[in-house]
Amino acid sequence: MTTTGDRPMRADARRNYKRLLGEAKEAFLEHGAEAPLEDIARRAGVGIGTLYRHFPTRLALQAAVYQDQVDELCVKAYELLRTGPPGDALAAWMRAFAEYATSKRGLMQTLKEVIDVRSDLFDRCHDEIRGAAAAVLVPAQEAGNVRPEVTVTDLLRLTHGLSVATQHAPETADRLLSYLIDGLRPPH
Repeated sequence: MTTTGDRPMRADARRNYKRLLGEAKEAFLEHGAEAPLEDIARRAGVGIGTLYRHFPTRLALQAAVYQDQVDELCVKAYELLRTGPPGDALAAWMRAFAEYATSKRGLMQTLKEVIDVRSDLFDRCHDEIRGAAAAVLVPAQEAGNVRPEVTVTDLLRLTHGLSVATQHAPETADRLLSYLIDGLRPPH
């Protein structure tokens, strides 16, 4: 959010917005989706009025955090492609996606309870994540690192399933993800 109505947001307002989003992410991770808004404002170094000016409701803040995290995950896919080989980029993005899925479960459940699952927010985020997954999957397939029959849906379901399976044993996630990545490789 860089505008207020038709005007660009002032620099101090942009900083406050970013700090509030960052602190809300941390608070939701630590205390769940019902983290006290007053604590979020205090941690961001602003008053509660500033929080409500940017996010008029708890739901608006939760939705903004969710969208911001999806944006970060998607940007990461393209950054990884620019900085490493396709197979490594895919593996790193799968790790990031699994971590994202594990850490956002409570926030997602809260949002799904109060927002129609077919809302613009969920549709847009779903499309963005599918696009990012395709961006890392296709080059890995073209490089021969991944079986050609693996689809974006396969990749997302497998990685999400792994995050669910390791929710209560996160120390096993990396090892299991390495098995999953090995299973995506074409047979020799």
